[in-house]
Parts: sequence; C-alpha cells; structure tokens
Amino acid sequence: MLSIFENEILVAARLLLGGAFVFAGLRNIQNAGFLTQLMTTRGVPQARLMLWLGIVLQIVSGALVISGVWTAAAALCLVLFLIVATPMFHNFWDHQGSERASRINGFVGNVALTGGFLALMGQAL
Repeated sequence: MLSIFENEILVAARLLLGGAFVFAGLRNIQNAGFLTQLMTTRGVPQARLMLWLGIVLQIVSGALVISGVWTAAAALCLVLFLIVATPMFHNFWDHQGSERASRINGFVGNVALTGGFLALMGQAL
C-alpha cells in the first residue's frame, strides 16, 4: 500500500542522504592536506588526485540525489565510493580501545548509508 506521504518521505530521504555527502565533501576540502597525507600513508596512488576526485564525486552525486535527477546513477556512485572509502578510513581492525570503537561507529554508519542508497536506487529504477 502506498503512503499518502510517499513523495514527502522520499524527498526527506534524498535530502538527508545526499546532504550528508555534500557536507562531507565540503568538509573534506577543509581537511584536504591531512587527508592527502593519510591516503599517501595508506598506499593510495596519486593520493591528491584521488582525494579531489572523491570530493567532486561526493558533492556532485550528493547534489544529484537531493535534486532527484539521475538518482539511481548518483546513488550507485556513492555506494561504490563507500565500498572503497569505508575500509580505508574506518579500519577498526587495525586499532584498539576508544580509537577502535570510533572506527567501528564510522564503519557501521557507512554500512547504513550504503543501505539507504541501495533503497533509493531500488525506488528510482
């Protein structure tokens, strides 16, 4: 049964999911130096270029999700981004104590975001 609020719920989902990535991309611009160094130490080739490609992907795909334009394609891009970025930045298996707990939280949060984007993709197709 379709809800009378189906469109409003989808708009809210797009705003929350897409907005999280627009915000993250803008925040990553502020932290570009640190993130480039981190990616370099993790063995990412051409870390600076990869970082900026990731930032553009986050902002553009997030904005497309918010707008409802090419939602499935934009959500797929963000799912693929999360598959690559999550183990790179939330590698809880390499840490102990509070740092491990913090990384687990980030990892689980990204898994949840992936699920949200998959749901948006399913609705958009």
